[in-house]
Amino acid sequence: MTRLAVVVTTYNRPEALEQVLSAYLSQADQDIELLVADDGSTDDTRAVVERFAQRTAFPVHHVWHEDDGFRAGAIRNRAVARTTADYIVFTDGDCVPLSGFVAGHRALAEQGWFVAGNRALLSERLTRRVLQEKVRLEAWSRLDWARAFLHRDVNRIAPLCTRDLADARGWRRRQPDRWAGAKTCNLGVWRNDLVRVNGFDEAYSGWGLEDSDLVIRMLHAGVRHKNGRFATPLAHLWHAENDRSRLQENQRQLDALVASQRMRAAVGLDRYGT
Repeated sequence: MTRLAVVVTTYNRPEALEQVLSAYLSQADQDIELLVADDGSTDDTRAVVERFAQRTAFPVHHVWHEDDGFRAGAIRNRAVARTTADYIVFTDGDCVPLSGFVAGHRALAEQGWFVAGNRALLSERLTRRVLQEKVRLEAWSRLDWARAFLHRDVNRIAPLCTRDLADARGWRRRQPDRWAGAKTCNLGVWRNDLVRVNGFDEAYSGWGLEDSDLVIRMLHAGVRHKNGRFATPLAHLWHAENDRSRLQENQRQLDALVASQRMRAAVGLDRYGT
């Protein structure tokens, strides 16, 4: 069986991370390794991870570096270097996986393709309730989600409704060259493809577009986009908007990449001996 690792990226939001990690105990598929990629959080986050590791039958690792601004690409690279899993699913520490999340990624994993799923966004009000009352979103029924949608506490429910994984008429492969919309909150990638493109490009500074950069370079390397919708359900907890002061410069870097055929990250995985 394919060895699968889940990389959960986080930064100083231990109450959300605790909720997210707990949901992995309800996964239909728990034959995983879980790595928390910690972008410089305080010891509160470490304590959450250590408590969680005592409750699991699968291995859990806390991969941390010092806080030096937004460096999600770098900490994800460190996490990839820490595991030898064949297939790696990237997600975030504020994205609660529903019970079929891991199983869906495993079922869709196919050599030569990456899998990009999506997520439903929760309101600030519902997020506050989830964190205060420790609501188990992964146990919610479709009726629960329908009620939340009617109360405008979730922006859409379609991503949370799993369907037959069969690729009828090849619809999951209909946009093999698409990069827009693919995000690291819900992305499955073969480790050998990550090594080939040198992982995330740490030349990006601050929030924004480092995930698009990875996907575009994989496309340049001949890896194709497979649609993971309705198979990899996630509920994204609300948070305030990130600092976007570096977005314009990051967009300039991305535009240059799109106009090229470059495959490898300028500063990437090979920094960690991978």
